[in-house]
Amino acid sequence: MTSKPRKQVHLAAHFPGVNNTTVWADPASKSQIDFASFEHLARTAERGLFDFFFLAEGLRLREHRGRIHDLDVVGRPDTFTVLNAVAAVTERLGLAGTINSTYNEPFELAKQFASLDHLSGGRAAWNVVTSSDAFTGENFRRGGYLEHSERYRRAAEVVEATRALWDSWPADAFVVDRERGVFAEEVPGTAFRSSQFDIDATFVLPSSPQGHPVLLQAGDSDEGREFGAKTADAIFTVHGTLEAGQKFYADIKGRLAKYGRAHDELLVFPAATFVLGDTEADAHERAREIRYQQVSPQTAIAFLEQVWGRDLSGYDPDGPLPDIEPDTTTEITRGRVRHAKDPLAMAKAWRAQAEAGKLSIRELIIEVTSRQQFIGTAAQVAEQIDHYVQTDAADGFILVPHLTPAGLDEFVDTVVPELQERGSFRTAYTGTTLRDHLGLRQPNHPAIAEGARAS
Repeated sequence: MTSKPRKQVHLAAHFPGVNNTTVWADPASKSQIDFASFEHLARTAERGLFDFFFLAEGLRLREHRGRIHDLDVVGRPDTFTVLNAVAAVTERLGLAGTINSTYNEPFELAKQFASLDHLSGGRAAWNVVTSSDAFTGENFRRGGYLEHSERYRRAAEVVEATRALWDSWPADAFVVDRERGVFAEEVPGTAFRSSQFDIDATFVLPSSPQGHPVLLQAGDSDEGREFGAKTADAIFTVHGTLEAGQKFYADIKGRLAKYGRAHDELLVFPAATFVLGDTEADAHERAREIRYQQVSPQTAIAFLEQVWGRDLSGYDPDGPLPDIEPDTTTEITRGRVRHAKDPLAMAKAWRAQAEAGKLSIRELIIEVTSRQQFIGTAAQVAEQIDHYVQTDAADGFILVPHLTPAGLDEFVDTVVPELQERGSFRTAYTGTTLRDHLGLRQPNHPAIAEGARAS
């Protein structure tokens, strides 16, 4: 009887913005804008043989109680600018950018991602996100025109149109001359009609090295899961516990068959943080200190205000929760989706949780805002990560270090060797493209092979 093959752990590195995940006030925390920070994290991830480097996106500075919310993201350079620069200082690391499908057009997206894929040798990925936030939409020509119920419909049409453009150069449309470049002989136009688009275009680039960029998606609603199962190569999720991860994993994988997709054609990547120590007790004490740095007294009150919809600045963050009910008619924070569809129900649940655990406001917020954390010695953290993957709670993790940019260094130096020793992680890159790293097949794209033979 043969044993089941050991699944390989996939890892990605998230460059966090200034928020309540990072400890931006720590003396070891460096610039969120200086390119040296992006370069350091990316080089560390590549040294650790990670699959990809991941950038989030902020389209508008958030406001809280009518002012810029200085406890959260306060600035982030353009995603494509950063990723193209990172491509020049790395060789194998995948480059994943979060770009909104609501406020961008298919031709522009197709060109930008195809350019990144060509320039990086096939390492590009697009994390497709949506927005129904009219406040953010004010930065764009069409504003907040899109109803919440329509956002995935538009996203699906954006992806479909973008793929049509990527796939528009047939095998006999171009020849490659290594000294002079790519010359098109015959490139047919692409026509795409949908509820959102009426496109007649001739695309400007041939097929990229991996056919077209890897598609990631983040969304946990039923509609979001269906969109991911139909469209994405990987899912970015927030499910942290083993049981919740296994439930989500089984659900999303179970949706693939209806779209003619195999089990291994979609990877599941929860976000996770980690804290390492010389002993387990040391790691847990360090984790406690970090969480108190991440959730300052001001952050705790601000987070509570986002649910209560009220000015709670007069409350003691080390005291009990407010005895007043949330104001369900007010959005006290703009630029962020409210944390609860039913603030009254959440307030009731939080009061019960606080009473049961005898928790102050700050202690409660620390608990309810904690994402998946791996805590322990390097060997223990490697075992925890491996257990999640081997028991089908995830295919890997997008790691979010609490310090920028050196927060990943210790993990690469100590945990990666432990995973390699367990036989669960690569000891060298065996391919050159991101699809190679993730074990994903290339799209059915005859132009790639024909173009290679023509060179």
